Amino acid sequence: MFKVNQFEPKTLRWWWMQKDKIDLDPPYQRHGRLWSKTDKAYLIDSILNEYDVPKIYVADFTFGYSTPLNKRRLSYAIIDGKQRFEAIFDFFNGNLVLDKDFIFEENRTLKLGGLGYPDLRNNHPNIADIFDNYPISVMRVITDDEEKINELFVRLNRSKPLTGAEIRNAMTGPVPKLTRLVTEHNLFKSYVRFSVTRGQDKNAAAKLLLFEFKEQPTETKRKNLDGFVKAAKKESKDKVELASRRVLETLDRMSEIFLPRDPLLASAGVLPVYYWFVRQRNSKDDAIIREFLIYFEQIRKINRQQKPTDNNLIEFDTYNRSTNDEKSYIGRVRILEKYFKNYAEQLKLELSREDKGK
Repeated sequence: MFKVNQFEPKTLRWWWMQKDKIDLDPPYQRHGRLWSKTDKAYLIDSILNEYDVPKIYVADFTFGYSTPLNKRRLSYAIIDGKQRFEAIFDFFNGNLVLDKDFIFEENRTLKLGGLGYPDLRNNHPNIADIFDNYPISVMRVITDDEEKINELFVRLNRSKPLTGAEIRNAMTGPVPKLTRLVTEHNLFKSYVRFSVTRGQDKNAAAKLLLFEFKEQPTETKRKNLDGFVKAAKKESKDKVELASRRVLETLDRMSEIFLPRDPLLASAGVLPVYYWFVRQRNSKDDAIIREFLIYFEQIRKINRQQKPTDNNLIEFDTYNRSTNDEKSYIGRVRILEKYFKNYAEQLKLELSREDKGK
């Protein structure tokens, strides 16, 4: 079943009163809070000046909560228009104010810049009423088919600059679900330092899953990750789930190695390299891996600042320019392993000398 039609006209206040019944974060959605305050204020400007606002699409579950699509058992779930709803609700809640240069076109003499909804309600109730009663156009989607909702999300956003990770997140099959599971790991929540607002965490997680699925580092360009999503649908469930368990096990180790918001994890591009390096090492090495990586970054920096003399470090920097190539992953891990072996042996010698000196 798949039906799309328009709700009977509802006001902004009506939708605000339903806010606790709306799932603003279903699985296929992008991260919220992508709009700047300026973007949000511009939307409120359009509403108060009674310009048209693009349609919002919501899944309507009031016809039945039992569908597996409605995991949170709410009346509605946003499909397209999350940023608009967030801006509207922020304004109602007093968390957003009008731009300082705001002009109310019906009466340009009014100075309303910098005011929030509570200010309008107290001092300009007629203008607050315009906002309350604005008849926003919302489309109702009724279906119990997850693939239909995901496909609608992708189609509605085709003209928008969605990242590969955001589009894959809206696809069906085991990989998008397991990718979301992996990004719930504490390493992604508390330890990485790179931005995740546009699905960078999901992109990195998909790469790790692909490594484990292939049982080796492999090319992770967009076409490869998209192909992985499709190929995994034809594989046995056990093979895909085994890949996710291996990823989570290695991320558990990495959470013991790295620090919260670790500067070493400031780049999403290097995470798969560190991941495979850790995975290949015996857990008894975990205690010195982070100090080794700090040492390695220091000697790379020194080598770049002076006339480069270490060919291995030059090669590592060259590989870093082709982040998603299979050869780049394998090459960088190989170089890390070579330097780690020397580092560990040197550390062992130093400890031996200290013991003899006692």
